[in-house]
Amino acid sequence: MERVAAYADFLDRKSQLRGDSGFVPLWTPGFLFDFQRTLVDWAIRRGKAAIFADCGMGKTPMQLVYAENVVRKTGGRVLIITPLAVSAQTLREAAKFGIRAGRELSESVVVTNYEKLHLFNPDDFAGVVLDESSAIKHFTGKRQRAVTQFMLKIPYRLLCTATAAPNDYVELGTSSEALGEMGRMDMLGTFFRSLQDTLHAADKYGDFWNSQKFALKPHAEESFWRWVCSWARAIRRPSDLGFDDGAFVLPPLETTEHIVKAGRECGELWNRPATTLAEQRDERRATLEERCRKVAELVSGKEPAVVWCHLNDEGDRLEELIKGARQVHGGETDDDKEAAFLGFSNGDFRVLITKPRIGAFGLNWQHCSRMTFFPSHSFEQFYQGVRRCWRFGQKKAVHVDVVTTEGEMGVLKNLQRKAAAAELMFDRLVQHMGSALEMRRHQHSEARVEVPSWL
Repeated sequence: MERVAAYADFLDRKSQLRGDSGFVPLWTPGFLFDFQRTLVDWAIRRGKAAIFADCGMGKTPMQLVYAENVVRKTGGRVLIITPLAVSAQTLREAAKFGIRAGRELSESVVVTNYEKLHLFNPDDFAGVVLDESSAIKHFTGKRQRAVTQFMLKIPYRLLCTATAAPNDYVELGTSSEALGEMGRMDMLGTFFRSLQDTLHAADKYGDFWNSQKFALKPHAEESFWRWVCSWARAIRRPSDLGFDDGAFVLPPLETTEHIVKAGRECGELWNRPATTLAEQRDERRATLEERCRKVAELVSGKEPAVVWCHLNDEGDRLEELIKGARQVHGGETDDDKEAAFLGFSNGDFRVLITKPRIGAFGLNWQHCSRMTFFPSHSFEQFYQGVRRCWRFGQKKAVHVDVVTTEGEMGVLKNLQRKAAAAELMFDRLVQHMGSALEMRRHQHSEARVEVPSWL
């Protein structure tokens, strides 16, 4: 009997709380824009939903209104989980909109970051909101497992991100699983096919898809996007939902690529391309001085600037070369990082140096319109980093300088391929979402209920 009981407990821990849990919104504040009200209304009525909204579209107020509605409906708590250093910004937004929120369980809306999730008990919450939910993109990742396990029995769940599937469409499955929709294997079996045994996979789908081992089945493509739109909404601008773009028009984005030539001591006439990851790491370290000096030259003016790097040695050298710069590195406490990001927003120092995985998510720096990048294979980090400054509310054209080397041109091309794939994904989501909304409007406005004659 003990073994049976233990096995029953094991199954209970693995099982999802499924089914619709939505309700009619109890509170729709006037500070939401029309398109935000539409998204929040849909998410609350569904109960478990995802909003894939571009940076600057107001995900924070939408999250807060969703959370407050769940609190009023259930009388319980809602946990909002944010990236590092974004929790303080969320609390400031809550105070601005008149919503009570805090870091302690004494509040109905509790705000924390992903790194502190293990300190909370899911039984204490009626709802959970994931800010920048792409943080759980990896099926095999420790964070994905912890977050999905935490939400298994919570009835109200909202996922929000601007980069829904940073690497490929398969990653949408992590959002589906977290919401209690299809799990990974069910999704792959239903909509995807393996490329590993496909003779001409690379020719048809390119290196991007081939590296991911899966591609959409041709006959299942329409069904896949309709399925995603059953639990998610995507929006890059208000007009995607049929509203006027109004003030939500972005200023120009100017991207300039700088190819740094590094000297070679091996006597070769030209630089070989770095093809493997090991060769690319060697290339970065061998050209560190030249690249850092170029970045220091690009941000030598008087205007605020963000300098993104990937290596500790890059950050240290950049801090030496750029006068008055402040580096935020992984060895600092969460409080110190938050204080530094707030200091940059307040103009306490002119140039911020940090890694995208530390500061590229959720923060608002519209006072800054210049940044530099060393490219990596992560489209998500590049896109999120750019959108810290290039977002609605920015008054100036944003200048992005990408500093790379001849040997790392393959990295830059891979980044460009991923950007094209991400744009295609959003196009498909918006297209099918629009079709679903149009079908629903048509049904509500014209469809008649016919009573069978035998009644």
